[in-house]
Amino acid sequence: MAEEKKVQGAPAKAVTAVKKDDSKPGFFKRVGKWFREMKSELKKVVWPTPKALAKNTAVSVVFMLVSALVLWGADMIASLAVNLLFRFAG
Repeated sequence: MAEEKKVQGAPAKAVTAVKKDDSKPGFFKRVGKWFREMKSELKKVVWPTPKALAKNTAVSVVFMLVSALVLWGADMIASLAVNLLFRFAG
């Protein structure tokens, strides 16, 4: 019978068991961590300049007014159509 070659690798290291702590941190530690993470995220935000903020606000207000006018006009047309329908039908 053929002899099997033994593979010589690195000697196995002794493994020490590390107990994993599965308990949740306390309430105040979690709240503190949340505030620290929020602060670091807010540092990454690129805030608009006052000029850009004014421009974006103006665009939003104008769009809202145009939308209100379109909805008002559609409501008036629908109201007239319903009134005409009741006048001819009733």
